[in-house]
Amino acid sequence: MIPRAAAILATLTAAPLLAQNSQTGEGNGAGGDALPVVTAATEVTEAPIIDGRLDEASWQQAAVMTGFTQREPMDGQPASERTEVRVVFDSEALFVGVWAFDSQPGNITYGERIRDFEVTESDAIVFVLDTYNDDQNGFVFGTTPTGIEYDGQVANEGRGGGRFGGGGFNSRQRFQSGSGGGFNKNWDGSWTVATTTDDQGWYAEFRIPFNTLRYGNDAETWGFNVARRIRRLNEESFLTPVPREFNLYRLNYAGDLEGLRPPFQRLATMTPYVLGSTARDYTSATETGFGQDGNFGGDVKFQVTQGLTLDVTYNTDFAQVEVDDQQLNLTRFRLNFPEKRPFFLENAGFFNVGGGGADLFFSRAIGISQGQPVPIKGGARLSGRAAGLNVGLLHIETDGAEGLQDAQGYSVARLARELPNRSRVGGLFINKGGPDGGFNRTYAVDGALGIGEALTFSSFASRTDGPGTEGNEFAWDLSTGWTSRDLEISAQMREIGEGFNPEVGFLPRRGYRYYQSFVMYKIRPSWLREVRPHVMYNTYRSRKTGVDRGFEESAFLHIDTHWEWPSGAQINTGMNLVTEGIYQPFQIRGTDVVVPEGTYRGWETNLVFNTNAAARLSMSSSLNIGSFLSGSRWGGDGSVTFRPNASFSTSARVNYFDVSLPEGNFETVLLGLNLGYFFTPRVYLQSLVQYSNQVDSWSANLRFGWLNTAGTGLFIVYNDVQGFDYPAGLNHDGGRFVESGTLARSLIVKFTRQFNVLGG
Repeated sequence: MIPRAAAILATLTAAPLLAQNSQTGEGNGAGGDALPVVTAATEVTEAPIIDGRLDEASWQQAAVMTGFTQREPMDGQPASERTEVRVVFDSEALFVGVWAFDSQPGNITYGERIRDFEVTESDAIVFVLDTYNDDQNGFVFGTTPTGIEYDGQVANEGRGGGRFGGGGFNSRQRFQSGSGGGFNKNWDGSWTVATTTDDQGWYAEFRIPFNTLRYGNDAETWGFNVARRIRRLNEESFLTPVPREFNLYRLNYAGDLEGLRPPFQRLATMTPYVLGSTARDYTSATETGFGQDGNFGGDVKFQVTQGLTLDVTYNTDFAQVEVDDQQLNLTRFRLNFPEKRPFFLENAGFFNVGGGGADLFFSRAIGISQGQPVPIKGGARLSGRAAGLNVGLLHIETDGAEGLQDAQGYSVARLARELPNRSRVGGLFINKGGPDGGFNRTYAVDGALGIGEALTFSSFASRTDGPGTEGNEFAWDLSTGWTSRDLEISAQMREIGEGFNPEVGFLPRRGYRYYQSFVMYKIRPSWLREVRPHVMYNTYRSRKTGVDRGFEESAFLHIDTHWEWPSGAQINTGMNLVTEGIYQPFQIRGTDVVVPEGTYRGWETNLVFNTNAAARLSMSSSLNIGSFLSGSRWGGDGSVTFRPNASFSTSARVNYFDVSLPEGNFETVLLGLNLGYFFTPRVYLQSLVQYSNQVDSWSANLRFGWLNTAGTGLFIVYNDVQGFDYPAGLNHDGGRFVESGTLARSLIVKFTRQFNVLGG
């Protein structure tokens, strides 16, 4: 009887506290002990004007949400500056107004004035809408005092994202792992925002059209949380408190936004493009001059239900997409580059299974072969929520490309069911087929189990099928993680069969069993923001035919400590015990050095530091000295970023290694220079110049963009690639000898525009 009486008493006590938060937002406690903020969105007949001034009468009708609580640096304490949030809506859109008061308005950090600038490097307001109220999936919108548009999609409460930062030295890092990961920052929605600043702080006014969002039939209550970052203090605070060990994407900590009445109607948009280009491939014996080309195509988006969207694409083109940052590769394995192409980004997280070196679906396997684009004739995607399920259906047809691949068709089907307490179960089917009857198929089931707030288990099992298979076409994974305020622990075991071949996935190696463990403890002395000593160990044990069972192909013992200062500056001091088991000789890319069979073990030391990334001038570097394969190496990388104001930034980086091996000595050099001028948040000029002696060329990419909405607009792109002579007799890049001089040049002009054709 006592526990039951206590539960009743707790419920009765909670009611007035919830009401108090709904009205004033005050009284928030620390971390998971706090009650979620419950507030009501107010319906208005006259929509606010999006000018960042927040002086319309409609804002005065709305309930005020305030009382933000710090997550960093003093978790559980009240925010150092006052923030007020109001939410209203009409029949077409949701409006969010934010009053970010600041006692030192002259010290506001503005950041770069371009879409999706990394908001951790400036003052910012970011909020999440859990439109299905399932604590797993959501839409993220944000801005900085410059009025930029920052958006993305959360899947699986952010788990699985951020493993790959798609941008090396690019200050506009976009994060996406495989087909989406946990947070897909590359997604661009159609919405507007405006900001203003005065002697009391800065203000932001958002308009989010309902047709940009996806939600269920019972949509009167959404999960809602707001984060504010004050960069000079390196402070992050939340409307509904979030424990220090989690972030905005941990949606079970979001509050409730009640009283919504989003419309139930069919909506459709059309996004056509026209393109003109002139280009020349100087390595082709048949091309003696520049050729001109014109093209057209586009996408259609149709809202089948409020939660289910059909996207159709024809003659798909991605000329406006940022080029990839080059990466140094001294390993035997291919590298993972992030997906940036718009069509593949919406609800990309719904298709995600696997990760961390075994992505079962990797959208960059479609329309790209050997690093070269392959024409996409068209396709369709049906994605969203239906009957309580996450649904992802995709079919794409590609044309043939001489010397790269034949025409192919790709079909993907993904279903998943969200369960209580961060749990999930799902299945995946992928088919790749060509005109000759050949095929490759992947089957998978996966799941996750949350126990309490700290403990999570996840797993998948998969197999592949295709002509000429020889068995061992399986893969499985079991992972677990514990995350608390002061301690992180994770462990993983995975096996990839030697015959496992997901051709529409990313799999750098196969025929192994993998073990990994990680422990990190967090210490917070008064003179530092945080000290994070940690140990990580992983090992790959062979399961290949002709190789001793259990042969250690790779192993890595990492012992490190991160020292972080209040400004965000860090020094990492560590050492690694590295093992590489070479079961057959391999040639290091870009050299004539061949490493023989053998097991190579050795220690290396590393030192990493970065200054305050939000400062006008910031630097980062890493130094690595020690063993490498059969010999040794020293080197590392460094970058310098200069950002004098919100309109201009430039970043330069160098990656250099001097390698000494009994089989030969060599140096690797990778240089990059990024410049950007931002006329407005939607008009920019950017350039990226890169040089790598591994591919023996330098390249330049210059992009002018005049954006409209959702990544559409006018784009002018110039590309230039120059090559240099290799040493005599060296064959590189799959047999293609790269000669000195110009290799390729192109100029592309593309215009794309979004039109509402139904319900808009």
